Amino acid sequence: MRRVACAESWEDIELYGRSKQAWLQTFLTLPNGIPSHDTFRRVFMLLDADAFERCFTRCVQFRAGGIAREVVAVDGKSVRRSASHRHEHGPLHLVSTWASRRGLALGQRALDGKSNEIRAIPELLETLQLDGCIVTLDAMGCQTSIAERIRAKGADDLLVLKANHGGAYRAVRMHFERTCLGSGAAGRPVFDAFEGHGRLVRRRVFVDAAATALAPLSGWPDLSRVLAVETLRGIPGTGTVVADIRYFLTSCRDDPSVLVGVIRRHWSVENALHWVLEVSFREDDSRVRDRTAARNFALVRKIALNLIAQDRSTQASLRGRRKKAAWDDDYMLQIIANQAHA
Repeated sequence: MRRVACAESWEDIELYGRSKQAWLQTFLTLPNGIPSHDTFRRVFMLLDADAFERCFTRCVQFRAGGIAREVVAVDGKSVRRSASHRHEHGPLHLVSTWASRRGLALGQRALDGKSNEIRAIPELLETLQLDGCIVTLDAMGCQTSIAERIRAKGADDLLVLKANHGGAYRAVRMHFERTCLGSGAAGRPVFDAFEGHGRLVRRRVFVDAAATALAPLSGWPDLSRVLAVETLRGIPGTGTVVADIRYFLTSCRDDPSVLVGVIRRHWSVENALHWVLEVSFREDDSRVRDRTAARNFALVRKIALNLIAQDRSTQASLRGRRKKAAWDDDYMLQIIANQAHA
């Protein structure tokens, strides 16, 4: 509730509680009044983060279900100011899952550094109900072991293939240059469109089942097709065109038009989750440095985001909705009731 109402620190939480004490006492028993900010800090330091994350994931999945072929994006993000010289640890790095069509954060796992995402991703996937979903990951998660785990959970995968996969990346790149992207190539895109937004952008998507026979991909589990996405961007006022080509591996047998939509939805974890946490919730400004408290506080931000983002009663921005919840007690109760009845 307090995170919904723009409380960004322990002191903010205490201040909100004291300001709303009379209202809170209409449905909460507070024999000792509102706890101090130090008490809130100590509670978050002692709260079992693993158990909290498990409970969160179980609860939110009841709401996230019901959409055929939901796209579940997995991506990592650091809480930049959570580093501590005194405790000799760097920033807290979290791997999060995002139901892109529902617009819901599904879970998170903490790790010691970005390089440990390969270990954390399977643990996080194991907590989710993924039957019929399409799970998307960036290059760090493009591993045969992770693909096997996704398939074992009854889901399909769509994984970004980058140069860190040496031989596989080179083979795929050469294949598409020869068959689709090179001069005189016969391959035709399944998607070719121009987009605006103040600059000229052309996107072409090629889908090729034959590329699955490439030798470096021979051990890939249930590989169905390989995709190449070419993006051409014109830089205004310069006449310069910048080209970017990304490759994807997938087990999906859906129509190519579905795959184009899945690729677009993969990036919503950056725009609708990470960016919102940074800008609207000021996550990177948080100075909570105790590891457990920082992890629990990060999860509370996701709970608040889920509550606010699912409200459809107003056209206000996310920031506006948070402020309205802080000012309007009836609106705050409405948001909480919507979650309880979901």
